[in-house]
Amino acid sequence: MIKKILQYLFIVSIGFPLLFLLFLSLGQKWVFPHILPDVISIANWSIIFNTETNFLSLFANSVLLSLTVAAFTTAFSFLISKAIAYSNNKTIYLIIAYVPYLLSPVIMAVLFHYFFIVTNLTGTLIGVMIAQFLVAFPFGIIIFMSFWDSKIKAIEELSATLGSSSNQTTMRIILPLSKNIMLLCFFQIFLISWFEYGLTTIIGTGKVKTLTLSIFKFINEANVFYAAFASVLLIIPPMFLVYLNKKMLFFIENSATQ
Repeated sequence: MIKKILQYLFIVSIGFPLLFLLFLSLGQKWVFPHILPDVISIANWSIIFNTETNFLSLFANSVLLSLTVAAFTTAFSFLISKAIAYSNNKTIYLIIAYVPYLLSPVIMAVLFHYFFIVTNLTGTLIGVMIAQFLVAFPFGIIIFMSFWDSKIKAIEELSATLGSSSNQTTMRIILPLSKNIMLLCFFQIFLISWFEYGLTTIIGTGKVKTLTLSIFKFINEANVFYAAFASVLLIIPPMFLVYLNKKMLFFIENSATQ
């Protein structure tokens, strides 16, 4: 009984903010002390699509940006983390990987800004991708360090003893074993990129627009209804990825047991 109550409370705690944002995005003329808005309609949605040019393309570009950063960061951090895990200076490299997280993304952006200006990368989508990669890459290294343990090393040595080449071991043994942690890294890096604000603002110089920046724009304009609508769109990809992650992990576990 208590377990079910806690489950229901958890569902309500997750679902209520989402429903509230959706309800708020449909509201108009919501003033104190009214509990509910005077008007509830999809007018806000139609207005934002008509006044905010290319809003759907902005959403698509934000998704593409985060997916690209997540994919490249996952791939490179997986490769580099192996070299670090088997290095004699593993502890030093790990300490260096934690250093970026002692600073806020805004401070990191200020430190990077000069180099991006010199290379003409400020205000470009590629520049924002590189900046986010530099912040997310150490996080990917930290995630993958738990994968390269003595068990994986023993498996690699055993496969080499049995005549397997390095490429065969990687493709047929290591990658299947690393599916779960690679999915974890990909989704975590996606979320870092998706909700990133300070770094994108400074390196993008306002020219590279994302959905997160649009939310703060609406908040600064004191337009809570438009901000709520943008927040609803902001929540959709992470929710979809969580659902996809659950399905993929369930599929992987079932495949492993068969």
